[in-house]
Amino acid sequence: MTAPDTNTDDRYTAYDAGTIRLIIMSIGLLLFLAALDQTIVSTALPTIVSDLGGLEHLSWVVTSYILASTIAAPLYGKLGDLYGRRNTVFVSVGLFLLGSALAGAAQNMTWLIASRAVQGLGGGGLFVLALSVIGDVIPPKDRGKTQGVFAATFSVASVVGPLIGGWFVEQFSWHWIFYINVPIGLAAVIGFATAFKPTGVRHKHVIDWGGAAALSVALASITLATSLGGATFAWDSWQIIGLAVLAIVGAMSFVQIERRSPEPLLPLGLFRINVFWVTSFMSAITGAAMFGGITFIPIYLQIAKGMSPTNSGLMLVPMTAGILTSAMLSGRFMGRTGRYRVLPIIGMGLLVVGFLLLSGLTAETPTWSFALRLVFVGLGLGAIFPVLTTSVQNAVDRSQLGTATASGLMFRQVGGSIGVAAFGALFATRLADQMGSAAGAMPSGIGLELGPQTLAGLPESVRGMIGEAVSNAIHPIFLIAAGLGAVGFVFALVLEEIKLANRMVPQGE
Repeated sequence: MTAPDTNTDDRYTAYDAGTIRLIIMSIGLLLFLAALDQTIVSTALPTIVSDLGGLEHLSWVVTSYILASTIAAPLYGKLGDLYGRRNTVFVSVGLFLLGSALAGAAQNMTWLIASRAVQGLGGGGLFVLALSVIGDVIPPKDRGKTQGVFAATFSVASVVGPLIGGWFVEQFSWHWIFYINVPIGLAAVIGFATAFKPTGVRHKHVIDWGGAAALSVALASITLATSLGGATFAWDSWQIIGLAVLAIVGAMSFVQIERRSPEPLLPLGLFRINVFWVTSFMSAITGAAMFGGITFIPIYLQIAKGMSPTNSGLMLVPMTAGILTSAMLSGRFMGRTGRYRVLPIIGMGLLVVGFLLLSGLTAETPTWSFALRLVFVGLGLGAIFPVLTTSVQNAVDRSQLGTATASGLMFRQVGGSIGVAAFGALFATRLADQMGSAAGAMPSGIGLELGPQTLAGLPESVRGMIGEAVSNAIHPIFLIAAGLGAVGFVFALVLEEIKLANRMVPQGE
């Protein structure tokens, strides 16, 4: 056994059970706020546009947050490793709350979009740091339970975001969607600052600014191309092609820079670790299947089933319940046995079953049947999420804990962006074909821009044809998502298992 490495300020400090609970509650609340702000604005967008104008820039209210958070995530992971998680959390929370206050006070659309970008710069850090801090205070064998709770927290926030946003708009004003973050965020960060102690050790480091710039260009290009392609610009337009080329150049430049950097943002040596590269691929696959597949469920519910936006959001609760149940059981299994390899195998299998069942949806599918199919998807995701983070944190050196954690989130986000874009293009093409074949039986003026209110004014026979067209158009999406789950299943089979320790291992031991 060697002595702990004193050249890091991120050494483990013992915490009692009460202090650990306060840290987890504080970080969990910050994570909830960051996840909530990805979806909370969706139901408020029509009201925001009627107040501020700028309809042509509407999508950027969401895109600016996602873009900034995607770029920031890997930077926070490395900075947390270099300078300690405590100070980095303060920076992240500060930016998030500043962006929230500015967004709440927005007087025009440009102001709001810029404020959302500031929010995203902070929110991206909260995703990474929340998971990394757990690696600092909880032994590997017990991390699965907490990671499971955080996975459920993220999922719940994604589901209830539109509901909370609609409630604030109806009861107060859209400004409070952002203002509410400030008091809750301040309370959470005060709790964190009280419980999570600094090490008092500081050392000079070389920041990999070149790698950060190249990775930011690559991630920004991918996010913008997948967000704007097929919507603002055609997929074969020079803008999207240019972004694709820029993403490739950025990625290639990043690899070259990382090979020479003394303190790389993402050490390429990590990819020689089985657990790291396998879980990275699984994160990307899971992100594509989850975001790409689940994104289109509300469309099915609102158009094929004629549900309101609020009710369609509530219909995602079975998936959230499945994630929560499976994540908690998976965490307990890891804590009791110290093993994890079987969990993603089971999870990917359940994911395949769930999406295959969803591929059979029709406009006449009973609510109970739909909910049961969605439960399988939730159970699968809940078994996968805790393992992806816990196994990596257990496999890498503690000096790279934040970097490895951030990488998994980055791959999941990129996979999700590409999945949503690809599935969106497929859905639009399929729906256009389905609607075109039934055009002769539909009233003139009926196009792809449909919603519950429009459908309510149509004859029942027309609503039935539209419901069938949407159901048929969405089937290939779920089949492809099931195929991605099958690929993930293969990766899960080659995942190495490093037994989880039941104590904290200091750096260098």
